[in-house]
Amino acid sequence: MSRTIRIGTRDSELALYQANIVKSQLEHLGHKTELVPVKSTGDVVLNKPLYELGITGIFTKTLDIAMLNNDIDIAVHSLKDVPTLLPKGIVQVAVLKRGNVRDTLVFKNNEEFLGAKNAVIATGSLRRRAQWLNRYPTHTVENLRGNVNSRLQKLEENEHWNAAIFAAAGIGRIGLRPANAINLNWMIPAPAQGAIMITALEEDEDIKAICSELNHEETEICTTIEREFLNKLEGGCTAPIGALAFIKDEEITLEGVLLSTDGSKKIEVKRSEKLGHHHDLANFCANYIIERGGKRLMDTIKRSSVGTKVYSTKSLTEDQLQLFNENIGVDSSDFVKISLNRIKPQVVRKPIQNVVITSKNAVEALLHNFSATELQFQNIYCVGRRTKKLIENRIGPVKHSEKNAQKLAEYLVDYIEGTEVTYFCSDIRLDALPSILEENNISVTEVEAYQTKFDAVKLKDSVEGVMLYSPSTVQSYRQENNAEIIAFCIGETTAKEAKKHFKDIRIAKVPTVESVIELVNENYI
Repeated sequence: MSRTIRIGTRDSELALYQANIVKSQLEHLGHKTELVPVKSTGDVVLNKPLYELGITGIFTKTLDIAMLNNDIDIAVHSLKDVPTLLPKGIVQVAVLKRGNVRDTLVFKNNEEFLGAKNAVIATGSLRRRAQWLNRYPTHTVENLRGNVNSRLQKLEENEHWNAAIFAAAGIGRIGLRPANAINLNWMIPAPAQGAIMITALEEDEDIKAICSELNHEETEICTTIEREFLNKLEGGCTAPIGALAFIKDEEITLEGVLLSTDGSKKIEVKRSEKLGHHHDLANFCANYIIERGGKRLMDTIKRSSVGTKVYSTKSLTEDQLQLFNENIGVDSSDFVKISLNRIKPQVVRKPIQNVVITSKNAVEALLHNFSATELQFQNIYCVGRRTKKLIENRIGPVKHSEKNAQKLAEYLVDYIEGTEVTYFCSDIRLDALPSILEENNISVTEVEAYQTKFDAVKLKDSVEGVMLYSPSTVQSYRQENNAEIIAFCIGETTAKEAKKHFKDIRIAKVPTVESVIELVNENYI
């Protein structure tokens, strides 16, 4: 073949090294070649937008564009950086024999910090970060970006860093592996880490035939399985997903892992199949992880990458987070912290005819101090369906409940037996209930069952709405925040307090967290 094969590559030292490997192998086979270092060519491909062509790769976009514009014949990539779905018209034509697949820890002085409670490790990879924190949860991981040379330089310059993590193949190929480096055999690498891959135009049969001679079948089989596993989990190259397939004694083994970004959660899988019967291996392992909480974990990771749009002033459970639309970035924390008080025994020593409880916190406080049999309450009145359910499960039957304190007070004025109530409440409570009762000659004995403490955080400018569950959460929010955003309120009492500070108020149909989530979803349809 007389044509010169134009080899497209990025212009970094590692990319040029990989391209030169391909160049030398092609020339060894008798072909003429030319290296074409490609810088950014803009986003113009045959006058079509990139998304129509399936061009999504952060590290591969420039070469994809050059190839579709016929500026190069083949492109050389680190396979781990390539999206699992290639652009339309571009195909994988060869995978070279894989180098060292492992991650490498480069440290400064010695390895003693590995046994220390506090140490600082640098990496720009979410996968490495998550696996490190899973193994060393008390360590700190700081961000490290740039090419291999600049990252090694930054490690040297940052005095408080103990070590940094690199791909063994990356530092090895360009001869920069320091003596003070160890492979992390316990860390599962990125899918296809250490492999060099070649792409070409699907229609170019000559180039495809030539490059197929460079293909290393064992590496192709293993990396294909790893990338199928990644694809099944719907994870990109930035997700905390590791996968390693290897062949030994005519058997293929796949080790896979998915972690939360902070490393606190980890789901692992390992399975082997006979060579030739391995075609469902990636699918089996991905489903194994999905069925054990992997889908939920991936949804959380995707949502966190969107950026926080809505903030909940009450910590949300995993199940509640799954109820949000995928395009809504959500974060949460408890803006109100509860401290249960010690209630004096004489308070409940005698039977109490009428008891008022307006929150689950008051129920918890009572049960923290006394057993259910010690609580001799004849008539229990409460606020909220969930408070009612908790009381009936833990203490006894509820005579009547209302959705807010004011409505309960109005009911008691008409229907209470006797003229006294004992009200178990917080140190911060609304005046409506005791005021209405006392105005109607019903005596109120208040028992401070718990204390409410404000613990708000300052929200980022990107937050568009806040979820509020009580007047206290509104007050706590206002201690740290003044921005005019949407207030998603659990009920009328919360909305009444919110109206003092917000212009855009939305109220849930039912006073539950799930109903507030539904309210948020409706805003982002």
